[in-house]
Amino acid sequence: MLSESIAKLVQYGIECGLTPECERTYTTNLLLEAFGEDEYNAPAEEFHNVDLESTLKELLDEACSRGIIEDSIVYRDLFDTKLMNCLMPRPGQVQKEFAEKYEQSPQAATDYFYKLSQDSDYIRRYRVCKDRRWTVESDYGTIDITINLSKPEKDPKAIAAAKNAKASSYPKCLLCMENEGYAGRVNHPARENHRIIPVTINNSNWGFQYSPYVYYNEHCIVFNGQHVPMKIDEAAFRKLFDFVKQFPHYFLGSNADLPIVGGSILSHDHFQGGHYTFAMAKAPIEISVTIPGYEDVECGIVKWPLSVLRIRHKDEQRLIALATHVLNVWRGYTDEDAFIFAETDGEPHNTITPIARKCNDVYELDLTLRNNITTKEHPLGVYHPHAEYHNIKKENIGLIEVMGLAVLPARLKEEMELLGEYLVEGKDIASNEVIAKHADWADQFKHKYDLFTTENVTGILQDEIGQTFVKVLEDAGVYKCTPEGREAFLKFINSL
Repeated sequence: MLSESIAKLVQYGIECGLTPECERTYTTNLLLEAFGEDEYNAPAEEFHNVDLESTLKELLDEACSRGIIEDSIVYRDLFDTKLMNCLMPRPGQVQKEFAEKYEQSPQAATDYFYKLSQDSDYIRRYRVCKDRRWTVESDYGTIDITINLSKPEKDPKAIAAAKNAKASSYPKCLLCMENEGYAGRVNHPARENHRIIPVTINNSNWGFQYSPYVYYNEHCIVFNGQHVPMKIDEAAFRKLFDFVKQFPHYFLGSNADLPIVGGSILSHDHFQGGHYTFAMAKAPIEISVTIPGYEDVECGIVKWPLSVLRIRHKDEQRLIALATHVLNVWRGYTDEDAFIFAETDGEPHNTITPIARKCNDVYELDLTLRNNITTKEHPLGVYHPHAEYHNIKKENIGLIEVMGLAVLPARLKEEMELLGEYLVEGKDIASNEVIAKHADWADQFKHKYDLFTTENVTGILQDEIGQTFVKVLEDAGVYKCTPEGREAFLKFINSL
């Protein structure tokens, strides 16, 4: 059984190009060593079109039966990553292949690297496909919605083991270069099958990789070679365009550098990009503006729920200069009438979420104005999802959400299925503790529909979730999409 499963995995590696045919025996022996097995009986059957998920399951079940690992998702993930690394080319080989593909075109290089990142099981296709994805039409365009189901839930044993595990500062975080090839532990994912492409950005060493959870097509992460915190400044704008110039088919953006309006990892300087066009990028200019000293730069307020100033020019240096000017003014800008405060009690509040892209021969930079002030009424943030929408989205509005993709928690899958049943059967939603949090929300839209049926309820809930996400984005806008909001936005622009 083990010999057969190993033969299938090796054949998978050869078929998808991870492993050359001349390394078939070598790879087989590496896999035998991982199981502490001395014997190998080559199966008579020849295997083709091997299914990776089922083959890994066979090998993991065997490892559990032999007592090599505990039968837990965490330990299984650690071990199957070790197995996949037996098929993998070394980092230097990947970098060499990437460079050769880049000579053909930047897209040829990223196509190769994205495929490798999936074939290696670093991006687990069979988990990512479980994510729920749909779109919703809004006043701002087509909004993307996803319920993330590709991150496995840890079981109680693994949680306890992680709690008792020895503290370690290596790697310092999930974005450090030292993750490449790291075996992992119960409180840090295995990265033995992970490969990083070195890139030079702003005359410094950075890494280029893909997100294992791919929230959108070719979702990449570009991160500083040093473990230094996020910072939005002139250098950040320069870094964005340095990357986009090298990979013009990709956009690249940055989370803001302050809590609440920033991303989940503020401790390591990084950007996110990819080969995807979000609703925000498609949104038109609503009001064109001219900024003194930058009359040659096309500027305008974007028709978008968050407050976005779009600037465009063939010379990215002009955009870097203007973006730096806008940032410096915004950092110190206060408008009490619009409830914009640069700081309170010495704590800064204003920052920017920038997104860079190239459209034909024109560079484009979207500057999303952010503010992280809190009040007693809104303790998690005034420009953050308000409490009435926390049943759907309570987490920070980071770069991905800013661009128009809702990344919603896995709990919503079960909750929406149960809520759908209650709506169809006319049951009291508040009586069930799992979905009671959705009772008030459902009361707000129930009157819009004549009848809930098993055929239409899923579509209705998906649409209502999407419309709620649009309201969440409106909450995050420092200037609202109203005549008063636009007037206040123009007041800031006139101060530039």
